[in-house]
Amino acid sequence: MHKDAQKAIILSGPSGSGKTTITNHLLSNNTDLGFAVSACTRAKRPQEIQGKDYYFTSVREFKHKIAQKAFVEWEEVYEDSYYGTLKTELADIWKMGKAVLFDTDVQGGLRLKSYLQKRALGIYVQVPSVQLLTERLKIRNTEREEELVLRVRKAKQEACFAAHFDVVLTNECLQTCLKNAQQLIDGFLKEKSV
Repeated sequence: MHKDAQKAIILSGPSGSGKTTITNHLLSNNTDLGFAVSACTRAKRPQEIQGKDYYFTSVREFKHKIAQKAFVEWEEVYEDSYYGTLKTELADIWKMGKAVLFDTDVQGGLRLKSYLQKRALGIYVQVPSVQLLTERLKIRNTEREEELVLRVRKAKQEACFAAHFDVVLTNECLQTCLKNAQQLIDGFLKEKSV
């Protein structure tokens, strides 16, 4: 990819759909991709690293950055639970001559696609059934029961937006999904820039 291409890949879908697994696989197999680290106000999970997985901030700090117009996109996903993409993330990755890879919720993905337009490939990652999604969330064991219920409810609502993305990627068999994701990325990065 030419360094002036300024392309982006947006992986969106409900929590538990496999976006992060796909993202990690793509990053470890593609040196021409750079991960856009999101900022968020949720608590850091034990395995997560500040500045690598997320920029963990307070609600107050996040709102200050909103006022400064520092975000390409942001959203209050749940009450006082903010997520967003800093403009500096895109600029820094593009300066390195890489395409930006996003792992974001559905609303954030739609806003990024609207902002980046044809420079971005919007991929909606879905799980074949709500039951399978619920099982994956339970196995992940990162949410309390009431949070899990909220995430499943939100996933049902978000499924309505799948058609607004460039392509829907079904994550039923992980190896097949990873192979299909790589083919999508390869095709998009080879396209001539707009």
